[in-house]
Amino acid sequence: MEERGVWIGAIAATAALAAAIYFLYIRDDTPPAPEATRPPVAAQPSKTPPPVRNPLPAAPGDEAAAPLPPLAESDPAARESLTQVFGARAVEDLVVPDGIVRRFVVTVDNLPRKKLPVQSRPVASTAGSFRVAGTEDSLTLDEQNFARYTPAVTLLKNADATQLAALYRRFHPLFQEAYADLGHEGAYFNDRTVEVIDHLLATPDVPGPIALVQPRVYYEFADPKLEALSAGQKLLIRMGPENAAVVKEKLRQVRGQIAAGKG
Repeated sequence: MEERGVWIGAIAATAALAAAIYFLYIRDDTPPAPEATRPPVAAQPSKTPPPVRNPLPAAPGDEAAAPLPPLAESDPAARESLTQVFGARAVEDLVVPDGIVRRFVVTVDNLPRKKLPVQSRPVASTAGSFRVAGTEDSLTLDEQNFARYTPAVTLLKNADATQLAALYRRFHPLFQEAYADLGHEGAYFNDRTVEVIDHLLATPDVPGPIALVQPRVYYEFADPKLEALSAGQKLLIRMGPENAAVVKEKLRQVRGQIAAGKG
């Protein structure tokens, strides 16, 4: 859990969840599991694709959007879209400039897993280091860590969910293509997006102080139930309850515009 930097920013290559997840994507210095660092293994395509559970609803103006570029040439359009939402300075400072759509899709797909692939980080590291409080025999997560996330989370809070959802719908065909490239041929990316949002919304609210242990080089949650959570859920807990509440609320707003059912 010890961190040399923090990955926060707008993860979406141009849209709703994209933005929300970018803002909770934090660099973790725990060595990634081997499977997280290897290229994805293509899954065997099934004869019958799974049914689509959350078809993206159309909205006025969607049909008037400019044609999408090819996936391999989509970075300029993705950066421009993020700039419209968050401003040029935020995008320049935070967003990794290449492979934006693919980085978003890889990160979304891995948030419910135990590790996030380091090589696919969506944003640049920021200043600051992970801090602990207490004594060697009674370590806790230092609440001063939470302030490191606040500026980026504030950007997310002020972003318009309707605008984010419109951008997500526009770029969804490229998300879908990148998702198929990961070995999910026939699976619908928006179903995965909604599934991941629901998973993140189920993150428990953990009152402080949060106890830590250091069994080896890196810190872990002392509570085995917390340590067993997914990478995405741990990220929400580490940013503090107030910041996590902002991210969850934005995810709920976005989900309401891209999902068929209630969360």
